[in-house]
Amino acid sequence: MHSLLPAVVSLLFLCYGAYVLHSRGVSRISLTFFLLCTTTFCWQFTWAVLFQIHDEHEAMSLAKMGYLLILFLPTTLYHFIAELTAQRSERRWVELSYLLAGLLGVILLSTNYLISGLYPYFFGFYPKAGPLHPLHLAQTGIVVSRGLWLLYRRQRMAVSTERTRLRYCLVSMLIYFFASVDYLCNYGMQFYPPGVLFVAASLGLIAQAMVRHNLLADPMEVAATIAHEMRTPLATIRNQSRVLAKCLPELLAGYQMAVEHQHIDQRLQPAQLQYLGKLTQHIDAEISRSNFIVDMMLASARAGTLNRSDFAHHSIKKCVEEALACYPFESSMRDKVVVKAAEDFTFFGSDVLLVYVLYNLFKNSLHAIKSAGRGEVEIAFFTNGNSKQLLVTDTGAGIPDDVLPHVFEPFYSTRHNGGGTGMGLAFCQRVITAFGGRIHCESQAGRYTRFSLLFPQKDTTPMWAAAELMD
Repeated sequence: MHSLLPAVVSLLFLCYGAYVLHSRGVSRISLTFFLLCTTTFCWQFTWAVLFQIHDEHEAMSLAKMGYLLILFLPTTLYHFIAELTAQRSERRWVELSYLLAGLLGVILLSTNYLISGLYPYFFGFYPKAGPLHPLHLAQTGIVVSRGLWLLYRRQRMAVSTERTRLRYCLVSMLIYFFASVDYLCNYGMQFYPPGVLFVAASLGLIAQAMVRHNLLADPMEVAATIAHEMRTPLATIRNQSRVLAKCLPELLAGYQMAVEHQHIDQRLQPAQLQYLGKLTQHIDAEISRSNFIVDMMLASARAGTLNRSDFAHHSIKKCVEEALACYPFESSMRDKVVVKAAEDFTFFGSDVLLVYVLYNLFKNSLHAIKSAGRGEVEIAFFTNGNSKQLLVTDTGAGIPDDVLPHVFEPFYSTRHNGGGTGMGLAFCQRVITAFGGRIHCESQAGRYTRFSLLFPQKDTTPMWAAAELMD
């Protein structure tokens, strides 16, 4: 009877994982969630069998097998959160946590230091904590707390509906944390372990958030779809503006003639008449800027499905010239962008995507000098030793030290009221990585910011760069 609950719930975990894979498709996040569910399924199913065994020697062997899965469970949860929050910098810590869990697993299977025996509880045998068991507890507390912190920080920096989804997931993880009450049974407190219910509720909420509330939906794809739909109304506005451009001069001329002949009073000031005379030009410029933003959104979405077969050799000089010629500069801002050092070289990749990378860098640099009320943007490209470099430097506001480590993180933005989505620099990093290169940022608050793009001399994409394209 006591085995019925873990047996039934274990199958529920397997259903959670299969449900997400079937509904949302295969991705790093869905696969990691499936791994989390599968590990939990195996652990609980082992416990269901353990509670039925009466031979202490067989029970000890089975308890160690089940506890081996428990050792890896916190890391699997941490791994899932790292993928969910797109924290690639956490991968080395995830790997280290897996390594530590593996070492504890070796200790578990070869000694009695982790599990020293069994408690004969009313519901069956249960593992007894050994002298090294606190190491597992410490690891569990560290990785789960780290995962909660990643979720909390990401949802604070997130925008729009992603923040709600991540808060939903954060609550689920807090529920999962209560499953640690089962560890009291390892230290002699006799009660039927309720942790499986907390885990089931938590993973069920996450599965629902992933499938029903689009936790796995790529915000860039959604934004790109919306941006693409904006082309139709923008085209309509442009057509109407062209009709207005034909009629407005005659209307203004008729107004001025009526004023001159004193048929009507002059209600419009000269400055207003001058503005109306250029109104269609202003509308056309805004439409061009809006279409420019649409193109950038679509390019950002395409960066996730790059096909290296489309890559070719391109001139860095031509890409810079095209970016400068097509970027929609405001008023006199174009005069603040200069090309200092120029030594043309070729790179292997997509010229279209590199131009969009430059657009994003221009946008950030121009925002920095506009915020500071001073400065200029300097572009330089040259060959230096074994690398080809492109530098974009601005002498504007600079980036604070606490923000600098996060500039390439997806959805990280300090301009919550200024239209920032936090995807521009993440897009730049993804593209340059796909080219087999690297992008770095150095800055000093109040002085300058420099983005360095390094391209490989040889036209080869490393295995790690190709793997990034599959994320």
